[in-house]
Amino acid sequence: MKMLKSNKGSKTPLTVPSDHMIQVRDLCKSYQMGSERLQVLKHIDLTVDQGDFVAILGPSGSGKSTLMNILGCMDTCESGEYYLHGHPVHLCGDREMTDIRNREIGFIFQKYQLIPKYTVLQNIAMPLLVRGMEHHQAERACLETIRMLGLGERMSHKPSELSGGQQQRVAIARALVGHPAILLADEPTGALDRNTGLEVLELFRQLNEMGNTIIMITHDLSVASHARRVVRIVDGELFLGEEEPRQQPA
Repeated sequence: MKMLKSNKGSKTPLTVPSDHMIQVRDLCKSYQMGSERLQVLKHIDLTVDQGDFVAILGPSGSGKSTLMNILGCMDTCESGEYYLHGHPVHLCGDREMTDIRNREIGFIFQKYQLIPKYTVLQNIAMPLLVRGMEHHQAERACLETIRMLGLGERMSHKPSELSGGQQQRVAIARALVGHPAILLADEPTGALDRNTGLEVLELFRQLNEMGNTIIMITHDLSVASHARRVVRIVDGELFLGEEEPRQQPA
């Protein structure tokens, strides 16, 4: 079995047996703030299975964005373990993290993050181009996803010519086109009106029923309730299921 070396020099198998798509164990993260060290994530344990739809619910400053960045391989943990398909992500270097991010994670952002000068088709094709696919091949590979998201008549439009809901559909199509293991959605309805937001959440439900694994970050309980499972994060601590956050001592 191929071995990876950790930063401490110990050897760890490339993969370990796991019944879960994602397994996070005792994960911690802190940042230096002036002369003080701010503990953002505190001993997080989390599992996500294939086909799951999990909402991570928490207020501003709770640590949910930091957790999202680590799950999405955009940041690293300070201590603890993160396994994706049994692969020890916490031991990966920058290059391997980038490869995992490009191939395994489909990102959906609150502000869409579309390229203004590109058409719908060109925006959706971007993840495939990043992987090295030729333009004509990438655009052809996008067509099924474009049809599925109801964007067939908008392929040549620029983002500025679309409504907010249509732009979010383009962002979802871009996330889906590379067939990632996980769709990671950060406040996906935050920039939308209520009715359009509900349409996007219904689309997530349909995608999940098709077998897509979705992790959704939100501060809104009404949005989180559309997921199959809700976990809460408060002051960097994760609380599963119906477990209530502990009251802080006076």
